[in-house]
Amino acid sequence: MTRRAIFGLLTAILWIAPALSDISGIAHVIDADTIEVLGQRIRLHGIDAPEAKQTCRRNGVEWRCGRDATRALYDKIANKPVRCEGQDRDRYGRVVAKCFFADTDINEWLVQRGWAVAYVRYSRDYVGAEAFAKSERRGIWAGAFVGPREWRRGIRLSSAKQPPAEGCLIKGNITKSGKIYHVPGSRWYDATVIDVGRGERMFCSAGEAVAAGWRAPN
Repeated sequence: MTRRAIFGLLTAILWIAPALSDISGIAHVIDADTIEVLGQRIRLHGIDAPEAKQTCRRNGVEWRCGRDATRALYDKIANKPVRCEGQDRDRYGRVVAKCFFADTDINEWLVQRGWAVAYVRYSRDYVGAEAFAKSERRGIWAGAFVGPREWRRGIRLSSAKQPPAEGCLIKGNITKSGKIYHVPGSRWYDATVIDVGRGERMFCSAGEAVAAGWRAPN
């Protein structure tokens, strides 16, 4: 190996090392998935949280879910000691890390409470935590929302089909098995959360759901 090759290899190792080392110190919250420790910006690994200006819909009313997600993280760790395990660097030069407050995995905590989704494009570490939050209708799963990644691409709830008037209670869900509608009192009704950003919607009658292409569950 030539001197130039050796020098290049050492340079690459020195650049990568900081991204993979632990960073411990007092946490400063930037937003719901970004913090700063010892002057280093850290993007929380494997999760994606609503953007600061993002809104979601709950009980037919839009609310500032991005602000509330950031506030939840602030209340949990702001000005408290955390430890972050570097995994990588993102395209903005931020360390991507799993961070811990005492024994709590902060990334998982956010997803379990519905303040972030599992960012499966990069990791499946928090898929189980997301399923739990969805089943319990926590945080953003209490109503309709556009995924943070889609929101950053310009997709908004207001551009999706609006829920029908109050009193239309049949849930039109989209699954791997197709378009399924659930009536109040049925087995999966309470666990089903409608995401209008995915094309899901509410119906006023079973006939309306069938006419739109939905079917009853098997």
